[in-house]
Amino acid sequence: MVCSALRRVAQVHAYLVRKSSSVSKGHHCQALGSRSAASEPAARGAPGGMVELLGKSYPQDDYSNLSRKVLSKVGRNLHHQQHHPLWLIKERVKEHFYKQYVGRFGTPLFSVYDDLSPVVTTWQNFDSLLIPADHPSRKKGDNYYLNRTHMLRAHTSAHQWDLLHAGLDAFLVVGDVYRRDQIDSQHYPVFHQLEGVRLFSKHELFASIKDGESLQLFEQSSRSACKQETHTMEAMKLVEFDLKQTLTRLVSHIFGDGLDIRWVDCYFPFTHPSFEMEINFHGEWLEVLGCGVMEQQLVNSAGAHDRIGWAFGLGLERLAMILYDIPDIRLFWSEDERFLKQFRVSDINQHVKFQPFSKYPAVINDISFWLPSENYIENDFYDLVRTIGGDLVERVDLIDKFKHPKLRNVSRMCHF
Repeated sequence: MVCSALRRVAQVHAYLVRKSSSVSKGHHCQALGSRSAASEPAARGAPGGMVELLGKSYPQDDYSNLSRKVLSKVGRNLHHQQHHPLWLIKERVKEHFYKQYVGRFGTPLFSVYDDLSPVVTTWQNFDSLLIPADHPSRKKGDNYYLNRTHMLRAHTSAHQWDLLHAGLDAFLVVGDVYRRDQIDSQHYPVFHQLEGVRLFSKHELFASIKDGESLQLFEQSSRSACKQETHTMEAMKLVEFDLKQTLTRLVSHIFGDGLDIRWVDCYFPFTHPSFEMEINFHGEWLEVLGCGVMEQQLVNSAGAHDRIGWAFGLGLERLAMILYDIPDIRLFWSEDERFLKQFRVSDINQHVKFQPFSKYPAVINDISFWLPSENYIENDFYDLVRTIGGDLVERVDLIDKFKHPKLRNVSRMCHF
């Protein structure tokens, strides 16, 4: 049944190519013009094999799960492509931080790192950020592993510890990140994040406070919902205020003044307290970023024992889709001039509203298949669909499950 299912997926792909799908014509041409699966680098091999990536070789083992589709995206670096919408967002954020935050000698306070390799160690991606060994975010089914010790970063936070350890107090990190995820217009296995971190010494944090020299950054107390056990309430409140003020200025710069903003309490292993920012845009509340006061244990382990700080992370695609009215995340990978020329503007702050340039009726196909008796991971199936069907497949929905009453086999039916 598995072989039959694979043949049917291939048939679905052929049918989609003949009939096309509900994505833009630019995506249709891109998919047809891309390398065939046979010519793409081998992604999965038996333990003992090697995978070549960005000029380096990595031994494969039982954790290796890179798909050809994802490998073909590594090194594309859309955030470096001038006048691409992701580049425009990145440049707008950079310009804002360069102008708003200036150091003692008139130079930008925040340094920017947008060319760090997406290949990181599992220690960088998880352990350095205090993510427990049994945390669900480490699952093989949710990440792209080269092997047990190396992976494609799941977030730009993977570089926080190294940059702090190098002595930096304020920086932005921009890059492509990789996660195995569902298939729809809002999710893609590769997207782009922008990370911001700032640390404060006692003098910097309390400089504008009357009698601030008597205040302290640290104390030994108990952890509560609003602060860590090592932070004084005064220090935590000032860091939280500076974080929220910084991010409010940023989104106002991007979306315009008079924006309705609200903060929602949330949880991240590497910040506490943690928040998500939501903005009211065109009458709808939209989550745009996550942030929080950095866990002092992380800061201390990187050698900045006398500092306290904040961190935030935002998705460039998320901002661009809201700001430019781009309806489908796959469009960012289009090479069609009708898409790209819309963002060739003389001023990075110029308003752009995406204009659809082609419409096709949706083509729906069903596929049913028996599940393996064990070790079935839903994201494995999504990777298979992406590898064979490419970006022509707009979404996959599970519409039915069946369990054979005697054989106990389980089958599924999905919409493409």
